[in-house]
Amino acid sequence: MEAVARLRDVPTSPRKMRLIADLIRGQRVSRALGVLKYQPQAAAATLQKVLLSAVANWQQKNEDVRIEDADLFVKTIFVDGGPMLKRLRPAPQGRGHRIRKRSNHITIVIDSAAQPVLEEAETPENDN
Repeated sequence: MEAVARLRDVPTSPRKMRLIADLIRGQRVSRALGVLKYQPQAAAATLQKVLLSAVANWQQKNEDVRIEDADLFVKTIFVDGGPMLKRLRPAPQGRGHRIRKRSNHITIVIDSAAQPVLEEAETPENDN
């Protein structure tokens, strides 16, 4: 069972956020939280909050399963570009330079590694 957490309009450049997101892609949730805790970038704190939100969403869906038994991992994480604020900065000789203040959208999908075993349906044997 997977759970999703999204955070929209984060006022950080998508490129800076993707550098941190690449560190935790495919990792177990406990390891990913440890990695994010000791990263010096400001984007790590934001990603840590979104990851904790995804874990809380997973708990909400699966109240009868303990987190320790579920063995959660980061299945998918991606950072999309968001709306851009465009500003003008004064430049010499009456000109103006455009400043683009970028933002991004974060999506994290976590899943449990311990998938339930589906019983194979019995099929009649052919006597060919």
